[in-house]
Amino acid sequence: MVSETRILIAPSVLSADFADLGRQVRAVTDAGADLIHVDVMDGVFVPAISFGEVVVDAIRANTDVPLNIHLMIQEPENLLSTFAKVESDQILIHAEACGHLHRTVSRIKGMGNQVGVAINPGTSVSAVEDVLPLLDMVMVMSVNPGASGQSFIPQSLDKIRRLKTIIDEAKFDAQIEVDGGIKADWTAEDSIKAGATILVAGSAIFNDQESIPDAMNGMRECVLG
Repeated sequence: MVSETRILIAPSVLSADFADLGRQVRAVTDAGADLIHVDVMDGVFVPAISFGEVVVDAIRANTDVPLNIHLMIQEPENLLSTFAKVESDQILIHAEACGHLHRTVSRIKGMGNQVGVAINPGTSVSAVEDVLPLLDMVMVMSVNPGASGQSFIPQSLDKIRRLKTIIDEAKFDAQIEVDGGIKADWTAEDSIKAGATILVAGSAIFNDQESIPDAMNGMRECVLG
């Protein structure tokens, strides 16, 4: 057994076939996804542009599990009501993109949503320490944000361990989420051992080599050990 804590799997629809998005979202839901990870990219905070409100609404309409909405956008406080439409939505903002992090986190909490803060590979854990008491999750980016299919950065494991120590010693409730290069191999296993309890997986779930149910089964088997 890799972990006694239930590990949540959050397939990232950025790697899905957008010509068949509704069916693919339903397929990962039926295959046991705990969350649906949704990457919103603005072309400013990250180079790429992904999708906006209409597509997020369409994803939400095809699943009954919570959306794990990752706002890779500059000044996310200006668009909170656009994406946090129902209380089951989890809203994650970037520490690097938000000038008033505490205020924005507090606003999201006040809207009734779970809230998380993401930190890039080059950002220290200290960037989130002062808001940890308010957070439901901290997301460690194990790749540089903005594109799917990148390789896991091994140094991310040290960051997960540091966060785990801080959270445990202070008895905070925040879970640790890891996003980037996660597959049904050592990347998932070592992330869990380091302290992660939410795994975002994109191309490991949506790919041409195996069906979505098979990919989800493989990931769950890896998680269970």
